[in-house]
Amino acid sequence: MPLLNAGKVLVAVLQALEVSEATYHRWRNPYGGMKKHGSRGTSPPPSHPHCPGAATAVEDGMMKRLGRDHWALRARSMHQPGAGRRGSLSSLFTALALLQLAATPAVAKEFLVKDVHELKLAAKSARPGDHVIMAEGEWRDAKLVFSGQGTKAAPITLRAAAPGKTVMTGASELRLGGENLVVDGLLFQNPAATVSDLIQFRVDSKRLAFNCRLTNCAVISTLQVENSQESRWVNLYGSGHRVDRCTFQGKSGKGSTLVVWLVNTGDGRHQIEQNYFGPREKLGKNGGETIRIGDSKTSMLAGDCVVENNLFERCNGETECISNKSCGNTYRHNTFLEVSGTLTLRHGNDCLVEQNVFLGNKARGTGGVRIIGEDHIVRGNYFEKLTGDDARSALTFMMGIPNSPADRYFQVQRAIVQDNTFVECEHTLLIGLSDDRKATLPPIETVITGNVVVAEKYTVVEARCPLDGITWKQNHFFGKDLGMPPVAGVETDNAMVAPLPPVSRALVGVSWRAKLPASMKVRPRSRRKPP
Repeated sequence: MPLLNAGKVLVAVLQALEVSEATYHRWRNPYGGMKKHGSRGTSPPPSHPHCPGAATAVEDGMMKRLGRDHWALRARSMHQPGAGRRGSLSSLFTALALLQLAATPAVAKEFLVKDVHELKLAAKSARPGDHVIMAEGEWRDAKLVFSGQGTKAAPITLRAAAPGKTVMTGASELRLGGENLVVDGLLFQNPAATVSDLIQFRVDSKRLAFNCRLTNCAVISTLQVENSQESRWVNLYGSGHRVDRCTFQGKSGKGSTLVVWLVNTGDGRHQIEQNYFGPREKLGKNGGETIRIGDSKTSMLAGDCVVENNLFERCNGETECISNKSCGNTYRHNTFLEVSGTLTLRHGNDCLVEQNVFLGNKARGTGGVRIIGEDHIVRGNYFEKLTGDDARSALTFMMGIPNSPADRYFQVQRAIVQDNTFVECEHTLLIGLSDDRKATLPPIETVITGNVVVAEKYTVVEARCPLDGITWKQNHFFGKDLGMPPVAGVETDNAMVAPLPPVSRALVGVSWRAKLPASMKVRPRSRRKPP
């Protein structure tokens, strides 16, 4: 008799009823073959919530077998010592029947919905494993609320009938609330300028989402929005979410493309992977980040997010393509292609920037990594043909402000810059950048080790502060000139360079991208071949 395919459950039941496992099998085996008429007194199991009106054949057969065992053991116990344990035996097999029913996989249901009202009703009825399927066509000004309680093994899914053919337009919005929900295959096309928050992983401030997933979806705009209008496309609240294989391109106007909000301790721990973040025009002021994790008020909270295997292409909204504003985040294996901006560790501490590829292709203002704060590691990254200077240099260390407020600049402390490669970058290392007259604290307890620079036409290091707080080890810097006095730990020779492969376009973004209408596709500005 299969019991949840796990002996632990059976053992727990037997222990609770004070029946040994050996005794159970001794009782079970001789009476397991009783004919079906011996199962008198048993009733069919209740209707399954996903199959109204009748139990499944599997459940019915299981209950009949339980009934045979139950009555056989009752008859046997009347003629054996210990007959007073009949109640325990009855309880035993009743409990086992309930356990078997709980273990029987639910038959998933599919709800095809054609409007917001039907979606609301379907979401209320949906159970773990069910799919709510949105009909093809345009859903204009649709205010979607998708809430429910799925499980890790059996989430509740909201998906397009055909990926990319359920099109959200106008003032449409999506709100998620509950646990273990999946949204799959939707296209948000030209969101209206009046939509301040397009997709939110919460229904309201009291009903957040947890362990949910946005996958194979796209937000694509060809509209030019006024700079004063703030709009965010994806807002992650709660914890444990995953955003993967999505496409975001064409955003204009103020507001981050994707924001992680850390409202409470324990929020965060999101996975943002294999997405395509496409072209975004220069905003001309703050508020044009592609990704922001946290904010200055919550910057000392742990974000613990992982951003990996994404492709960022010409995300030129502002200086900070990625704005890190929390602690403990990881950025790895991403590619930044012709991005006029940087991965900026703006606030927060203890972040890892590892094995990312920054390809400038000599495009204007292209940058790398900017370091502010404590205990960051920048390791194994590849920077090539970047042209940015100052805050957009290939690698920038900012000056700190004594007793800095949360929204300004904390001193760089205990940073590790290790095993990175820089090739033909116009401004490779800038140490001591300041945009505040109160910023007087240079980097301290910082180690720069194992890095290779090849910049034959350019100065390698631009030092605007004392370098006493930096330790140099096993670096090979080859350039027009070193830019600082010779120091132990820096060899001025031309070392071997090993480029990192960039993220392939084929491995990021929605799977149905080739099916996008021609008017929605972004045409490259140059004839450079994609990586």
